Amino acid sequence: MDTTDNTVALDDESNEQQQPLTDFSNLAGYIKEKFIRSEDSRLFDESRWLRAYRNYRGIYGSEMSFTEREKSRVFVKITKTKVLAAFGQLIEVLFANAKFPLGITPTKLPDGISEYAYVDDEEQEAAQPEQPSPYGFPGDGGEFEPGKTVEDILGGLAKDFEGLNIKEGPSPDPTKKVQLSPAKEAAANMEKLIHDQLEDTSAITVLRHCLFEMALLGTGIIKGPFNYEKTKHKWEKGDEGEMEYAPESKLVPKIEAVSCWDFYPDPDATSIDDCEYAIQRHTLSRTQLRDLKNRPFFRKNSIADCLSMGPNYQARGFETALLDRENVDDLDKNRFEVLEYWGLMDKKLAKEAGLELEDEIEDIDELEEVQINAWICNGKILRLVLNPFTPERIPFHVAPYEINPYQFFGVGLPENMEDAQMVMNGHARMAIDNLALAGNLVFDIDETQLVPGQDMSIYPGKIFRRQSGVTGTAINGLKFPNTSFENLQMFDKFRQLADEATGIPSYSHGATGVQSTTRTAAGMSMLMGASALSIKTVIKNIDDYLLRPLGEALFSWNMQFNASIPDIQGDLDVKAMGTSSLMQKEVRSQRLMTFMQTANNPNIAPFVRWHSVLTEIAKSLDIDPEDLINDPEKAAIFAKIMGMTNGNKQNEGDGEQSPGMGAAGGVPAGANPTDTTGAGGGNIGVGGVPQPGETNFAQEASVAQAPTKQ
Repeated sequence: MDTTDNTVALDDESNEQQQPLTDFSNLAGYIKEKFIRSEDSRLFDESRWLRAYRNYRGIYGSEMSFTEREKSRVFVKITKTKVLAAFGQLIEVLFANAKFPLGITPTKLPDGISEYAYVDDEEQEAAQPEQPSPYGFPGDGGEFEPGKTVEDILGGLAKDFEGLNIKEGPSPDPTKKVQLSPAKEAAANMEKLIHDQLEDTSAITVLRHCLFEMALLGTGIIKGPFNYEKTKHKWEKGDEGEMEYAPESKLVPKIEAVSCWDFYPDPDATSIDDCEYAIQRHTLSRTQLRDLKNRPFFRKNSIADCLSMGPNYQARGFETALLDRENVDDLDKNRFEVLEYWGLMDKKLAKEAGLELEDEIEDIDELEEVQINAWICNGKILRLVLNPFTPERIPFHVAPYEINPYQFFGVGLPENMEDAQMVMNGHARMAIDNLALAGNLVFDIDETQLVPGQDMSIYPGKIFRRQSGVTGTAINGLKFPNTSFENLQMFDKFRQLADEATGIPSYSHGATGVQSTTRTAAGMSMLMGASALSIKTVIKNIDDYLLRPLGEALFSWNMQFNASIPDIQGDLDVKAMGTSSLMQKEVRSQRLMTFMQTANNPNIAPFVRWHSVLTEIAKSLDIDPEDLINDPEKAAIFAKIMGMTNGNKQNEGDGEQSPGMGAAGGVPAGANPTDTTGAGGGNIGVGGVPQPGETNFAQEASVAQAPTKQ
């Protein structure tokens, strides 16, 4: 291939723009210098990760030396058991509802969209308009605030109710005037869209990979979201009736897991928010590097030059241990090391490298910095663009298993039990060596009593020849004491210390021989509740450092790239759902049912949010509440309809009102017909259900109690 071409392709969406070739050594050298600095500062963390990985795999490191007297090389993989147990607990908690643990809710006081509105489709009376009441306030349903429009009330939902008379505030009668919750509707639409996008890109698998490395190494990293063209496979009938393959593509946000081994943050930062830059190291084959030409804004000629220069990959020391190979020299011959840089860059240096700046950025001082994304390999700039995200952000989300307040990377579970694992291995080896010695006889042989030249090996049926006339015992068998019991006691002691150090008790992952408190259901529930407290901090870290920032990034992505969808726009808030699922499902369901029994009191029922109670019960039973439960507004309407229907059925034939039914169109006795909460004064749900044997338990009983005509 000719490498003397003086032009380089700066690919835009049409891949047609051409630019003179520039010397990129300054910018590439700047990024390489940053990478080396981050790599050097990370050496201590790499040593921690290697020890954690070896303890997980049950491999002794090169620093471990054995004496000649030590024969056993056993490695008891308690660390692996603990890591998998912690990983399983995280999966159980976060995916309790089989959904990605993210939710979207409206803010407490929605801005730009109303909390409630209703449709007033009744014809206005011909009489003189009613004078406004001196009571109340603007926006209470009587009138709009000055300057407010329907779009201000409904947001992106305004088009769905075009031509209707919309008023702000709760509906005075939901059975006649439909009540709307614009903020809740926009939040629900945004949540459904994000969950659909996450399912399209297998986000649950990405999160599982992140959680495993978090438990093992102490830090989990997710990158994104990025634009991804997903192909939807479709078949359509052709002109002649035959089925034709007609794939469709749609733009979706995609996330990916990044290994700690490939992530190099700013060494001066203690969190991703403090980072001025972050670098991801890619190890690419020739094919993978060549495929970058097809991605937007990658420079084709630079990639070609990089390929012609040959592989530049250099294996690090830790990769030998990770790959379970004696050497990785063969990888050096076929791989390219590509550095992906996200962060600040001097404006002058970026311009010299051929970065095109917008007019408003062009006008700022030359000494100012800009947010960029650059890919380099073999001293060549493969991609150089401004940070495409609005607002600007480094697209990495980093969550610690256990926070190290003075370091960027967190502390993992194997590190917390490293000493216990070492001591357990030592006592296990001593016990095995002792058992090998105590289980065999050691022989004391007096060779002066034997005929010279005999073989001293001992086996069944062996015959030793004695010297003639010599008395006494020539061969004595010696039995050594068994001290393995003491070693195993110490092993159990340090196993308990490992339980305390990790917060993962042995009974939580099926270990036997636990104390008698677990023999009862109450005792086990108590112990499981106590063990859940240890994982609570981890779940909170995932919520604060991973799920919530990721949800906000997905929200911003849809606002930036899905602006054509109006019904997702509103004053919304991202809610991480990890902590809310922390309680054991069985215990949680039991407690909810106990709460419902307590709320059965008519004096308490009006204060209970029954919709929220039913939602939480459904979640505890692994049921999607959206499939079964109406929102409070719809519930009030359906309760009215059902009441009227039941009333008509019971009043057919005699025209009399059945006992238990009020006069207001079938509304249950004691209920408030104007109540919009669905609580019905305590006569909804459990509170108003007759019990077996009571009056009105069945229709026949009701009819029997009805007065007869004379």
